[in-house]
This record gives sequence, structure tokens and C-alpha cells, in this order.
Amino acid sequence: MPVEVPVVTGYYRYTDIWFEWHQSIPEMEDRAPLKAILAHDALVHPDHPLHVDGIKGVQMYIGTFPTGEARLLFSSAQVDYLRYWLHVMQLTKSIVPLPYSDCLLTESNLKTVSPVVYPDGGSLRQAIKIIEKNNKRLMKGSNPTLTLRRHLFELVRTFWAEKKGVWCAFDFEAWERDHTVITEFGWSLIGWKDGTKIEECGHLIVEEAKKYTNSQYVPDHRYDYNFGKSEILKKAVFKKRIHDLVAGLAEYGPMFLIFHGDSRDIKDLKTLGVELTGLSYVLPDAIPDTGIFVVDTSDLMGALLGEGSGSRRTLGKTCDLLQIQTAFLHNAGNDAHYTLMSMHNMANGDPVDIQREKRWPNQTTTGVQVALKPWQEDSDYSDEEGVIPPMAGYEVTPETAIKTE
Repeated sequence: MPVEVPVVTGYYRYTDIWFEWHQSIPEMEDRAPLKAILAHDALVHPDHPLHVDGIKGVQMYIGTFPTGEARLLFSSAQVDYLRYWLHVMQLTKSIVPLPYSDCLLTESNLKTVSPVVYPDGGSLRQAIKIIEKNNKRLMKGSNPTLTLRRHLFELVRTFWAEKKGVWCAFDFEAWERDHTVITEFGWSLIGWKDGTKIEECGHLIVEEAKKYTNSQYVPDHRYDYNFGKSEILKKAVFKKRIHDLVAGLAEYGPMFLIFHGDSRDIKDLKTLGVELTGLSYVLPDAIPDTGIFVVDTSDLMGALLGEGSGSRRTLGKTCDLLQIQTAFLHNAGNDAHYTLMSMHNMANGDPVDIQREKRWPNQTTTGVQVALKPWQEDSDYSDEEGVIPPMAGYEVTPETAIKTE
């Protein structure tokens, strides 16, 4: 007998469902079946009623509160479905009552909610311990900037999973002696139109600025684009191409503009007269249908490292920490591509605390901040072949980082 799954109206804490729900059931005989169906190893079994086709294990949810604390959640749809399934399978005398209403968390109670998959009972048990430990750490060293970065990280993960709109990284290069002299522009994007994934990247060089070369403060790699053929354009054509590119992004719906340190690049866009009306530096609570939003990958890296203040990591250092191989940084096309790769690498991963532990196991000492090893801080160590093993589950190369889903 098919059971209709109700619309999700909220979420329940895993701990409330696992530890408390069965104790509130008036029929003593109904308590054991309910407890059994919620057991760790039962939840991940392919025959479990909550099993989703194409997913190994169980899909649950991670919710974050305004304080930055995280909780493992069941959706109310999952809880309701279990009640009816147990009765239809004649495992309970009647449809067991819902948990008490105070347990239900609506989206207004939560800052972010995103799905998470646990392939086996062991990973589910371990995740619960990690979440509890990180919540305690977070409360000891509460930092408003870090809390905002952690919220951003989870919103980006949630929005990315929707496969909606366009995520486009921009980068400008300028003459080191006068930053108003723009020499290059690069972009790299992933977007979805009618459910179809679209990828595009490019690199433009200003012909009139060819004589303005860098060497004293940054290298000049304008002719070292790694991901296609550079185009050398007159300044007027260069400007029009950028205007047309940004205007065309609106066809995707919501536009997420990705930068690594956004202030200079946004200033250059405005200097060129690019239309950015309504540009927002704050992401909404749910993915919108339209709008232009800024995502700074240096903030995402700050969230992942548990850093709420101090200097931001450079793009090169960010890629080193994410184990993304780079070549010829300070080419605008390459920098845009690596910026998008780093965003994708973090957004396509686990929730922030689980991802941090996988990348840097047992290196979280104060609050939720990672205590990096000397060879992780110093890129020169990366040249010592065989010294540093890749991080399990996060090995990335330029050829696979964006293609792998």
C-alpha cells in the first residue's frame, strides 16, 4: 500500500527523535519498532523506508542556528512517513503520534539547512560526535565574523546543490604602477539553463595596454592562459565584451559573482560602467529567482579554517590548502578559473565542520580554528615530493575539479 509523503513543513533534531520520541509513545508495544527503525545501522540500509534511490546510505539534514551552532536533523516529511510506514507494515498497533510540537523547527528558527548523506552507521555515529564537539568549541570562542562566514559557507553549499542560476568568477589584472590601467580580464562560469549544465571561460587582453608590463611586485603572465586561447582586443571592444557578458548572465536567473577578495574587481567593473544594480553582498535565506550576489572565496576559506579575523589567504595559498594545482597565477583568466575551482571544491563538499575534519584531521585546537602545520602554511614544502600525502576524499586536479560532481 503506497504511502503519500507529506510536504516538508519543518525539521526535528536527530537527538529528539532518537532519544525522546519513542519514550512519548503511549502504547508500550509500539516503542520497540520505532526505536529499531531509527537505529544507526538500520537508517543506512538500502531497504529502509527512508532510502532514496541513487544514494548510498541515508540522507538527512544539517541545520545551523543564528548562533552558528549546527544540528543534525530529520525533515518532518521523513518523521511523518515513518509513522505511517510502521503502521502499514503492521509493526505498530496504530499510527504513532508525532513528537511534541515544541520539537518542530521551522525554517524561521534556522539560518541554513542543507542535505547531508551518511553511507554507513559508523559515519553517522561519528558525525554526531563531531557536531556536538564543534558546537561546544564554537560557543567557547564565539566570534561574530566567524559566525557570518560559517553561515555563508552553508548557504553557498545549499544554493550550489540547487543547480540553479549561474556562478561566475571574474578577475582583472592591472598595471602594478597604476591600478586604473586595466590590462586583462578573465572569467569562468558554471550555470544551468532548463536543467542543462553550461560551462564557459575566457581571457581578454587590452591591446592598448600591452606596453604596461608588471615585474616588480607581481609577475606578468598575460600571455600564459592555461584554459584556452587569449583574445587581444581594442579597449572599446574589451569594454563591450564585458558589458555583454554580464548582461547575458541575467538569462540564467540568479547571478552569483565569485571573487577572491572582491573590492578591487567590483570597482573595476563599475569603472567600466557595467550594470550592477541591486548588487548584494548578503545572500538571502533561500535561493532567489533573480538578483546579483557576491561570494568571496576568501570568506569561504576563512569559515573552513575557523578564522574570524586576521589577514585573508591569497588565492594561491587557498588553492594550496585545497590541493588545487595552479600555474601562472596573476593571469586574469587563470585566476578566475582557479577562483571558481576553489569555490566549487568547497561548495560541493560536506558541511563545514565535517569537511574541515576530513581535510585536516585532528588539527582543530582552539574553538573551531585549524592549527595548520608548517608545511601547510609554507608553499615551499609542496615541492618536497612524497612528504605530504593527499587528503582522503579531496584530491583535486585542474582537469577534474569542476567536472566531478
